[in-house]
Amino acid sequence: MRTIRVGLIGLGTVGSGVVEILQRHSAHFRTRAGVDLVLERCADRDPARAAALGIGPESFTTDAADIIGDPAIDVVVELIGGTGAAREVVLDALKAGKAVVTANKALMATHGREVMDTAAEHGVDVLFEASVGGGIPIINPLKHSLVSNEIQAVYGIVNGTTNYMLTRMAEDGLDYDTALAEAQERGFAEADPTADVDGLDAAAKIAILASIAFNSRVTFADVPAEGIRSITPGDIAYARETGYEIKLVAIARRVDGGVDARVQPTMIRTDHPLAKVNGVYNAIYVIGDAVGETMFFGEGAGSLPAASAVVGDIIEAARHIQSGCAGLVGCTCSEELPVRDIADLETAYYVRLHVADEPGVLASVAGIFAEHRVSLASVIQRHVEDGAAEIVWITHRAAERDARAALDRIAALDVVHGIGSVLRVEEL
Repeated sequence: MRTIRVGLIGLGTVGSGVVEILQRHSAHFRTRAGVDLVLERCADRDPARAAALGIGPESFTTDAADIIGDPAIDVVVELIGGTGAAREVVLDALKAGKAVVTANKALMATHGREVMDTAAEHGVDVLFEASVGGGIPIINPLKHSLVSNEIQAVYGIVNGTTNYMLTRMAEDGLDYDTALAEAQERGFAEADPTADVDGLDAAAKIAILASIAFNSRVTFADVPAEGIRSITPGDIAYARETGYEIKLVAIARRVDGGVDARVQPTMIRTDHPLAKVNGVYNAIYVIGDAVGETMFFGEGAGSLPAASAVVGDIIEAARHIQSGCAGLVGCTCSEELPVRDIADLETAYYVRLHVADEPGVLASVAGIFAEHRVSLASVIQRHVEDGAAEIVWITHRAAERDARAALDRIAALDVVHGIGSVLRVEEL
């Protein structure tokens, strides 16, 4: 059994978890996985992090180049994040003939083709299970266990911050600002929550999953994303009144001639499994032509869940090195499927309007919807106060371009004070 030596770059939340797992279970890996792993060297800008983890100065450096240039190291683990320095670290390690394991969703969603092509050119592995879903196995199942299927759709609740916030809003009636403050206080949300609450984090993850599921390159820039800032407890109450839950859903579907990929706050039926995923938990729902419907569920973030996926990739890379089959399964994006323009989307819509409480408002709004071929399924009107009312419409399926054109005209009506929320209604 050959000893496989690992170089770890980044000792933050996930990196510290990787160190802990390797320290705790290395002996088990020899008997259970058939690999002998040694954490040879670590790099981080802060020496105090290494000291806190019991890493001695002889095994630590502040320069990532020392890891990449060390001929004894077989596997480089990149856990610094971002698409700047991390991209250079990953590419340099691959060019040096070392296998790379990363949890970097932004890198793989933006520069995935470059990374995968570089790995193939140098005959080494690049593995990135932890980039989506934290500790939930999803990338390896798509690449291996489900490879006999034509994947038809992937739906994901892949951001724990927003799922926690929506759960608190639904269960305890918190407004958006209170739910966000609580998520930040409990460490579930960053001080700057933009990537989470605006759907950007989920967009990067669904770009990765879509690329694998449909064997066609989908990048972060291809995925339109909307967040949850406009969602209110009232929206959640209205949704439940009509048999739905509101979740921030990352969607990737195979459609005629292309791929439908997007991230949006979405109304889904209360009896669908994704509607029951609450708190910081994540779930990815995959539909294949042979396997049918499957769901992968678990903690999508955190030190040890994400580290679990990273160490699993390290073990797989080590096995490939030992057996001489590194680089065997590389990039699978052999098709060239275009990502569909969101204007071509057809779905039902939930629309909440603030309007003047006076005769003729319903007729004016309904008339504009009709002119743009948007058929209405139901309407709820509630008096608010001071001569204002709130109207909630749910439409039948309509084209996105038609719905948006209608809403632009409706927003310009003198009797309309504002558009509160626009949500897609998905019958998954």
